Amino acid sequence: MSLRRETASSPARWPGYAAAVWGFAFAVPSFYWAMGGLAGAASTISPSLVELARERNPGFITVLWVTGVLKVVGGTLGLALVRRRTWGRGMSRLLQLSAWGAGVLLVWHGALFVGQGLLVQAHVIELAPELLPVSRWYTYLWGPWFVAGGLTFVFAARTHLSRAVDRRGAMIAGTVGGLGALLLSVTALIAGIG
Repeated sequence: MSLRRETASSPARWPGYAAAVWGFAFAVPSFYWAMGGLAGAASTISPSLVELARERNPGFITVLWVTGVLKVVGGTLGLALVRRRTWGRGMSRLLQLSAWGAGVLLVWHGALFVGQGLLVQAHVIELAPELLPVSRWYTYLWGPWFVAGGLTFVFAARTHLSRAVDRRGAMIAGTVGGLGALLLSVTALIAGIG
């Protein structure tokens, strides 16, 4: 049995593996908090969210389970983007749509955390003093974590695209996914959701 080395003509697979690790690792806190664990939550996430978790609010617990499952799906998406054999047209398009959508959504979300946090630290935006420590976690941990995850999905999608059977169709699907995620994010921001 020989190990196949990557050559200049074979695309690197590390972005897909990185996206998978990011998704699976990020699912752990969601499941942990959904099961009632709160260690680390009080100092790193919004007090209102901690209170919902502490009260075992059924809607919030459901959100935690759903986001955990979505993160596992994201990890699985990363692995699907690594697959050596090429997928058929429909699956390649779906992978591109999903990966670009996830990537743009995550980068946008993380950039908002970092941007808002930097504006708070520059005293452009006022924040209640008790929220300042949590704001720093969002600025320097959660925001960059989301951006890093988003970039791994974008890089994995680009790598996968080089092997796609129908590159043009896959590119269109990726563009639709990325622009759709951006439109959804901007709309949510304007509506004051999230």
